[in-house]
This record gives sequence, structure tokens and C-alpha cells, in this order.
Amino acid sequence: MESQKLMPRGQRTSALPAGMIGGWRNTMPFSHPFFYAVAGLLIGTLVGLTGVGGGSLMTPILVLVFAQPPWIAVGTDLMFSAITKLAATASFGFSRRVDWRIVGRLAMGSVPASATVILGFWLARRTPGATDQVIARCLAVILAIAAIAMLLHNPLRRLGLKFTAAWLANAERYKLPLTVAAGALLGAGVALTSVGAGALGVVALLALYPLRLTSDRLVATDIAHALPITIMAAAGHAALGHVDLRILACLLMGSIPGVLLASRLTVRLPAPLTRTLIAVMLAVVSERMLFGR
Repeated sequence: MESQKLMPRGQRTSALPAGMIGGWRNTMPFSHPFFYAVAGLLIGTLVGLTGVGGGSLMTPILVLVFAQPPWIAVGTDLMFSAITKLAATASFGFSRRVDWRIVGRLAMGSVPASATVILGFWLARRTPGATDQVIARCLAVILAIAAIAMLLHNPLRRLGLKFTAAWLANAERYKLPLTVAAGALLGAGVALTSVGAGALGVVALLALYPLRLTSDRLVATDIAHALPITIMAAAGHAALGHVDLRILACLLMGSIPGVLLASRLTVRLPAPLTRTLIAVMLAVVSERMLFGR
């Protein structure tokens, strides 16, 4: 059947945990390769414009719209995000908008944390049902956290400015350990759910570096940091068989042109509007994954 052509081998008839997919299997007509390419174009454009959307939206889309198992959705999305963000990082790096010092600080925490989560998946590979449950629940929770964080975008920036102005010397002293800790949380979240590198990364950078990073440098730095942890996490999930290459190819046909075009645009979408819309979508998706029947 056409609706099952892009379902991963061995998963075409598998039942997901109750409440995770529920009535969304009636959306399987969208499994035509064209719809995957359209989804890739949409997410690639969002990533290039805002730095957000790779995991935050693509993983839920794969689970809820295309009815993919959560572990396949996470693994495929990580590989998708790694390749998409490679193109975006190359574009941003060419225009010298990446703060590589901050990227290095984040990576000191995120790379080891990501590797630890992948090692945990490898040790638990003989119990795929339990892994599926953990990924699905963690995905729903972290989407809710990302939605709240995006809605608190401006208060966090003001808090960061106040903190920096009042305790400039002390704030700078603690920036390194705080940045490493933030990177560790981001790395663990990305490896576990593919979510967090964009949505939560932007918020963390705003709180830690409110004066240092302008809007375009913020997006560029966040995407550049996401690249190594998504590559590592994607490689780990691929080794565990969590990546569907047919779906990946269709997504990339749309995402790479979208992210390259968006990253070169000088006109940006209104930031408050973009953040609010994405936060609402994340909150709705989180609620459906946690409580949907």
C-alpha cells in the first residue's frame, strides 16, 4: 500500500503505546514522499529564520502526522537536523556571525552528556518497548518545557541584563560553568528526544549572554552549537537502527533549500509572533502526546 511505503521495515504493523498515537493513524495518506518534502521545507525555513524548529516541530510531525514510532522519529529527525544544520552553519560561518567561543563552552557540557545518553540507549537496546515509552514521555515533557521557555523569552532577557548590570564581574566569573551546565542539559535533551538544541538553546543563550549576542548572532551561534551534538546523537541512533533513510531523503529534499534561503534573508519574521506561534504549537503537541487518546 502507498501509505506504508515510507514506514520503517519491521514497524509497519507495530502498535505504539496506548495514547501516544491514538487516532492519528488516519493521517497516513500524508505518507506520500511529497508531503515529507513539504514538511522538510517548512522546518528548514524555520530553522534558518529563527534557529528553532528542527527537533521541536519535526519530531512531533513525524509522530503525530506521519504516525512513525517515537524512536524512529527521534533518530530520523536527529539525522535530518544534523544535515540541515550543517548547511546552516556553513552559511552563517561564512558570514562570520557565529560566536565560536560560546559554542566551545556549550560543547564542553553537551558532547559528554549526549554521549552518555546514547550509551544508555545502547545498553537498553534489548528492551525496545521500554525505550519507546521513555522517549515518548520525555519528548512530551521537554516540548512543554520548550513552549514555556519560548513564552518567557523576553523576561529571561531582562533578567539576564539585570544580572549582568548588577554583578558584571561576578557574572562573568560564573559564565563558564553556567554555560557548560546549560550545554550538558541541552546535550542530554537532544540525544534523548532530538528537542532542545534550538528552542531551549536560544533561551539559555539569551539568559547567559544578553549583551554579547545580537539576534542574528544568537541564531547562528545556537545552530553552530547544535551541529556537533546532533551529529553525535544521530550517529548513535543510526547505529541502533533508529533512522529511516527513505524518510530522511524526502525531508532533506525540502529542508536544505529552505534553510539556505532563510539563513541568507535580511528580512526576519517578527520575533515575538514567531516565538508565540511555535510555543503554542509545542504546547498543543505536548498535551496530545501526554493525554491524547
